[in-house]
Amino acid sequence: MGTKKVKAVRASFTLGRIAGVRVGVHWSVLFIFVLIVWGLSQGRFPEVHPGHPVLLYWLTGLVTAVVFFLSLLAHELAHAVVARRNGVDVDDIVLWLLGGAARMRSEAPSPSVELRIAGVGPLVSLLLGGVFTLAAWLLILLSAPGLVVEGIVWLAAINILLAVFNAVPAAPLDGGRLLRALLWWRTGDPLRATAGATAAGRGFGWLLVVVGALLFVRTAAFGGLWLALIGWFLVAAATVEGRQAQVRSVLAGVPVRQAMTAGPVTVKAVLPVAQFLADPRYRYRHSAFPVVAEDAGNAEGAEEGERPVGLMTLERARAVPEDRRGTVRVEDVMVPLDDVTVAAPDAPLADLLPRMEPGADHTVLVVEEGRLVGVVSSSDVTRTVTWLSSVRGRGRG
Repeated sequence: MGTKKVKAVRASFTLGRIAGVRVGVHWSVLFIFVLIVWGLSQGRFPEVHPGHPVLLYWLTGLVTAVVFFLSLLAHELAHAVVARRNGVDVDDIVLWLLGGAARMRSEAPSPSVELRIAGVGPLVSLLLGGVFTLAAWLLILLSAPGLVVEGIVWLAAINILLAVFNAVPAAPLDGGRLLRALLWWRTGDPLRATAGATAAGRGFGWLLVVVGALLFVRTAAFGGLWLALIGWFLVAAATVEGRQAQVRSVLAGVPVRQAMTAGPVTVKAVLPVAQFLADPRYRYRHSAFPVVAEDAGNAEGAEEGERPVGLMTLERARAVPEDRRGTVRVEDVMVPLDDVTVAAPDAPLADLLPRMEPGADHTVLVVEEGRLVGVVSSSDVTRTVTWLSSVRGRGRG
């Protein structure tokens, strides 16, 4: 579906890194993968090319589905590579039920950068559609097996369809980003531009919901429900994106240190889980605790020179079987530092929004020159937004 600044789904497992970007897959991909393989092997392929062994249909459908998801990955990688080349950091790429999402750490600095980042995804899909079309034509000339040609033709059509759909000027689609870039360039106001793009996204989403529902009622076709599901997702995503734009406006110019909890309670990496759960300082004060190296840290607060190595939560500790809590250490079950969001105290708080999610596991560690100075949770950001809104409201009054 393109670049996302809304709260995207998190990967169920990681495939690795490509071009320096972490690539993950959500469990819902399995559903759409099976659906594509089944639809091709038991529907399209036998109808167009009957008389082949069933196993051959399944094998061709499987290969076609794999290549399709590689095409989705190429679409998202294009966003990520162009973003990084234009100074916008990328957290990761996640493939999921409705396509893919490249999660950006911050906003594009200008309309032209937004245009480049958003436009490259549909362009790559369109190019892939052209390549598959040419490949199908050449295979026909070479009298290649009909099933192979049919798979290539399907890949050409689906990539062209993906490019066209993503180019619709409605957030959070790539076309919505292109619309936002245009409105930003014309008005000079990124917030107004976002409002326009998200309004278009909600309108387009509701249109898909209505059309999909009518199709299902009249034909009982599964495609109608799928169309309505996509529309509902667009409405929800556009609404969240609009709200985040407003929050970013409130947080403009506010550093992370203004929202963080300074001197957080820490836990040593080598502490047994049983002791962690037994200590009242951990059980009653918070639900997540920065984990520090063995030679640093105490249960009173962050000290000068503490080096964070991860994040521990009560939920993770309680998941350890009771008979193992005496031997399992915090470092064995913590969230490793590589999977924890880390920010500098003077970094813009608004830039954390795309990376923050509810839950103790997503607490942000605030680090300065390699040492821990604070933590930020979703509730900290909410409290800061509420306070700033009330102060500015009184000021206008």
